[in-house]
Amino acid sequence: MNELNLTILIIGISLGAILIIVLLTTLICYLMAFYNNDKKKNNDSDEITLPNFEMYRTYKNEIIQDIKAARSMNYQEFTIKSFDNLTLYARYFESFKDAPIEIMFHGYRGNGERDLSTGIRRAKLCGRNAFIVDQRAHGKSEGHTISFGINERLDCLEWIKFVINHFGNDVKIVLTGISMGAATVMMASNLDLPSNVIGILADCGYESPKSIICKYITDLKLPAKLFYPFVKFSAKIIGKFDLESISAIDAVKNSKVPIIFIHGTIDSMVPYEHSVNVYNNCLSDKKLVLIENAEHGVSYMFDPDTYVNELNSFIKN
Repeated sequence: MNELNLTILIIGISLGAILIIVLLTTLICYLMAFYNNDKKKNNDSDEITLPNFEMYRTYKNEIIQDIKAARSMNYQEFTIKSFDNLTLYARYFESFKDAPIEIMFHGYRGNGERDLSTGIRRAKLCGRNAFIVDQRAHGKSEGHTISFGINERLDCLEWIKFVINHFGNDVKIVLTGISMGAATVMMASNLDLPSNVIGILADCGYESPKSIICKYITDLKLPAKLFYPFVKFSAKIIGKFDLESISAIDAVKNSKVPIIFIHGTIDSMVPYEHSVNVYNNCLSDKKLVLIENAEHGVSYMFDPDTYVNELNSFIKN
């Protein structure tokens, strides 16, 4: 083998190795960020599994009691088809005849039962009924790709249409989301929402998929500038969505629906500054409520009186 052929061979092997590394890194990023196969099937067993995070341990018994209470209630089950033909699942809990309905969206890698059973109790205190959604790729809903609210916001619009068609043209709707669910409803706020939607509750949501993913990469002690492009590429190539096509900050600049932002000030998963930044960019009627010393996703349980009073006051106004 002459020197030229040897050089070409070395270059070819090097390029092939680089390509394999890029493809493997892209696949790993997709699996870590967007793929979900550990879907808890609501009510399929008596087992109740909660995240093993310190922030939730204080409220573990309370959450378990709310889940058991929800399982003992009478509820209706519904399914719809998403824009990309996934079957999506929800449960409806009615406490009051003809009362407004909260359509609720849970967080990343959660499910409706785990994240929102306490919300059923809270909604009842506010005089509203609860419509609990399993987001795509979670719970009983189909799919394996989590898109951090980007495709989920379109699912939100389909659920709104379903609720109006099923419960009547006069039904009043409040969109409620926690964590990724909050990002979902905030990103849905600039869609062509019907006048039935009278308000949005965004609890501890993030300002954009990019910002929260970069935070998680940094939390793993990895350089976000190096790995984020692989995450974005994996979303596009494998997940079939653009990670930067929409953000909560962009959406609320064109929102016509009143939005109340609630966030705990010691949130270690989604820093409260995310809600502050989205609030500052929101052009519709708005309110920001910071719950002092509350961690991620537990603001209601930490200070229920402030939570309910602020929410009721905002929706009433």
